Parts: sequence; structure tokens; C-alpha cells
Amino acid sequence: MKLVRFRRNGQSSLGVLTADEASVLDLTEVSPSGDSMTAALAVGPEFLSGAERLARSGQPIPLREVVLLQPISDPPKILCIGQNYRDHCEEQNQPLPTSPILFAKYSNTLTDPGGVIKLPGVSEQIDYEAEMAVVIGRTCKNVAATDALSFVAGFMCANDVTARDIQKGDKQWVRGKSIDTFFPTGPWLVTLDEVEDPHALDIWCKVNGTVMQTSNTRNLVFNVNQIIAHLSQTITLQPGDIISTGTPGGVGVYRTPPLFLRSGDVVQVGIQKLGVLTNHVE
Repeated sequence: MKLVRFRRNGQSSLGVLTADEASVLDLTEVSPSGDSMTAALAVGPEFLSGAERLARSGQPIPLREVVLLQPISDPPKILCIGQNYRDHCEEQNQPLPTSPILFAKYSNTLTDPGGVIKLPGVSEQIDYEAEMAVVIGRTCKNVAATDALSFVAGFMCANDVTARDIQKGDKQWVRGKSIDTFFPTGPWLVTLDEVEDPHALDIWCKVNGTVMQTSNTRNLVFNVNQIIAHLSQTITLQPGDIISTGTPGGVGVYRTPPLFLRSGDVVQVGIQKLGVLTNHVE
């Protein structure tokens, strides 16, 4: 299923996308806590089975009548992995990391599909980063890599927008990556059952229609299973947690000449099976 959050007539709700991606079905009937996808995922199989039932029998609402919102609006945590694509390490002339490089973003960074990435006025080096985000569906700790995918609710597109000059100046990553609006996600959450292999998906980023990044998730240094196993050794993962798995090569800072986002730009992140996330820069 493709799960969404959407707004219609001033009311936000959870929904499921129809197979033709032209309509949504309202999941209010099976939602335990309004429009919180985190609360719904915490319910477990009961919520997903209810969503499947409504997907077969509900009344479709045309997509043109709703506004799609970020699928997860209240994640307990946003955990991100740096330098996790082989081609991204190559463009930096960096060796492959020997263990996942972890940093955090915060909920102030979340931005809707179709929403605005706001330039903060304190940086001249705002960069795009196409990423595949993983959403946790069940609480887990000390998970074996072989079992890790069973704790995943689904996947979505994400853009780990970064202020490179702040990142470099601080000599750590959190502030430059946690500026307001710097983590667009969506347009929907694709459940695990619809993604046969998360490690064989094409991923790309376009700025104003020009391809800037193109790769495949097979180029991940640490795959989803390994990331979840590693993180869960020390951090209890909870339903609604977002794990962003890293960006491939082609980011703006390492292009010749460098290319940074400017007001009026349109940024798109696309991932095979997961859709296209589009945002404007202002």
C-alpha cells in the first residue's frame, strides 16, 4: 500500500492511495489517533489490515481535491547515515567507512511534498541530497541483520537538504542539516510488501529538470538490514522513527563548478517504486 497524510477542507487525515494513484481513501475509520501515522503504525497489523479493507471498499477522493502532507509528521527520531553510497565516497576521494556514520535531524526540518524549502539567509551553500528513508513499524532493540526488515513499516523519498558552509564551519553535521524545512519527505509511505528488494532501486535527483544525481540503492555501503542492526545495538527504535540511508554521488558541493540551490529552483527526488518528491526553493 501507499499510505499518505492529506488535508481536505481544512482537515488532515490518514489515507491510502488507490492503485492508479489518482485518488485517496480516508482511513479515519481505522486511525487510532487522528492524522498521526506514528500512532497508527504503533497499533501494528490491525491498522494495516483495516487500511487494506478500506482500500477495497472505501469511497475514493480525487487526488486533485486534497493536499498531500509529509507521511510522518511526528517521528520519535530522525536518524541519518552519512557517506553511505560508494559513488558519493568516490566523488569526495574518501575511503568507504568501516561503520555507519550517524547524525540526527529534528522534526522542525520536516516539509510536505510540494512544500517549500526555505533559504535561511545565513548560508550561501544550500545543497540537495536524494535519499531513501526507512520508517520503523515495530519497536526493536538488538536486532539481528537477518531479521531487520521485519521491523520496517515502509520506505519513502527524502531530501537531506544541507547548508554546506555551516556543516564545514561547525566541523560536525547537525546544525547545517537541521535548519527549518530541510527534510522534505513523501509523497507517500510505501509499505514493505510493495518493495521486493530495497537494495535494487534506482534513485535520482533533478534540479529544474536537470539530472544531478543518479544511482541505485545497490550502491549503499551499509544496507538497510545492517543499518537497523547497528543502530538498534544502542538505540531502541520505535514505530514512526525515520532512518535516512544516505545520498549518492552528484551533490552540488562536489560538482565543477559547485551548484547550490537558489530561490525559484524546483528540486525533485525520485526513487523506483517510491514515487517522486517535488519541492520549491524560496
